[in-house]
Amino acid sequence: MKGIIAAVPTPFDAQGGFIAGAFLEHARWGLLNGCDGLNILGSTGEANSLDSATRRVVMSHAAQGLDRSRLMVGTGTPSIRETIDLTCYADDLGYPVALVLPPYYYNPTEEGLIAWYLALDAALGDRPIRVWFYNFPQMTGFVIPQAVIVALHKAAPRRFDGIKDSSGDLAYCRSLVSRLPGLQVFPSSETTLAEGRQDGFAGCISATVNHTAPLCARVWKGETALAPQIADLRAAISGCPLIPAVKYLVARRTANPDWQNVLPPFTQLDPSATALLDRLVRYRIAA
Repeated sequence: MKGIIAAVPTPFDAQGGFIAGAFLEHARWGLLNGCDGLNILGSTGEANSLDSATRRVVMSHAAQGLDRSRLMVGTGTPSIRETIDLTCYADDLGYPVALVLPPYYYNPTEEGLIAWYLALDAALGDRPIRVWFYNFPQMTGFVIPQAVIVALHKAAPRRFDGIKDSSGDLAYCRSLVSRLPGLQVFPSSETTLAEGRQDGFAGCISATVNHTAPLCARVWKGETALAPQIADLRAAISGCPLIPAVKYLVARRTANPDWQNVLPPFTQLDPSATALLDRLVRYRIAA
């Protein structure tokens, strides 16, 4: 799994119930319009606002309705037991990759992080699902130390063979590429794509790719002159509250207002933000 991966949002009705049809339509649109893969139930998918039962429902619909070889799914929680259960369920459904946040609540030591991930690996046993690290210090409160990633990759290279880095620290990403040639490294911004192959990155995993995917695919294939347009689009979208903004743009594309629904603590965009995003539709993004 390499290239352009969209961290897809999750649609809800007014009562917070999952809308499977809308979810699958948008996921299929992404796969037909520049995405090499999809990240289900990541931060953009509001996974940490969902209970395990709902996460399983979303996982099941995605696995049954989409090409599973092009999917990864977020299964990380602060609970090792819940993380094991969700990751085993993902493996049962045929997901090739689980994206796993570190157990952030107790601010673990390096030894504690290694022990936590090794416990997950041991529980998975001979299951083929791979575990990719999800480094998001703005949310978890700490950076996953490179020493932890090195130790785990060396201990179980077939299990721990990828990372999504949402820190924005490209030096961190480049260092991992240099230290661990077998590790697939994905920054979280499509603005890295123009130089991504040169830097040794495997692609990007991004929320704003839900809108910029057609352009991103062209840049990843070598049309680097389009990179400034991607940067402008990403800056405009991420200048608003990101998850409501991504969902608003999907609502515009699909003419389905349910996409604007978000779960607390998120709120819908104010009129000034929607006016800014409305201007984005003037961009003609053609594959």
